[in-house]
Amino acid sequence: MTSACGSSNILEYFGYKFSTDSDKLKRELEKAGLCFLHAPLFNPAMKSVAPVRRALKVKTFFNMLGPTVNPSFPKRQLVGVYSLELARLYNYLYQETDVKYAIVHSLDGYDEVSLTSPFKYIPDGIEQILSPEDLNYRYFKPSDLAGGKTVQESALIFKNVLECKGSEAQNSVVLANSQLAIKCCFSDKTQEECRNIAEDSLFNRKALQSFNTLIKMQ
Repeated sequence: MTSACGSSNILEYFGYKFSTDSDKLKRELEKAGLCFLHAPLFNPAMKSVAPVRRALKVKTFFNMLGPTVNPSFPKRQLVGVYSLELARLYNYLYQETDVKYAIVHSLDGYDEVSLTSPFKYIPDGIEQILSPEDLNYRYFKPSDLAGGKTVQESALIFKNVLECKGSEAQNSVVLANSQLAIKCCFSDKTQEECRNIAEDSLFNRKALQSFNTLIKMQ
């Protein structure tokens, strides 16, 4: 809500129709392997504060609410946060639940594994600081990962990555975060096995096929 383009903008650009229709969402999940729960539809209170958040153009308390008010109540969740303080707070909160979780925060301020610095990684309460090399990736510069200045430019980057036309930096960041999400779901698998699953999805265009199926269903 405080950036020029987010995931909902990308999906809307490609023709995805946001809905609270559970039957529609279940069909998408069954046929495409994913669906999208648009926060303003499921949490009307969040929609009400959206204009204020856009006007402020700074991070607010509402930036941290999203993952904790997910209407699907996921039992496994990878959460990216923008500060160490918030990482610790989320860790305390999630330890009081039955959710299997992992929290990530890049030490240079990104709310994901950016591969531009070491990052805090907290799987189920176990705090670690890892470097890109620990996951067999190399360091990149923030400029290597610059997003589009418009929704259209961002959508092109998104599609290029899915079509295996992404840069090494773009592919690596997608794989690193996907790898940790997969690890969160399958704790018995090694990091290398989780990376192999992520690479198979991206480079064999399974993710692209899933996305195309989702858009065709609209």
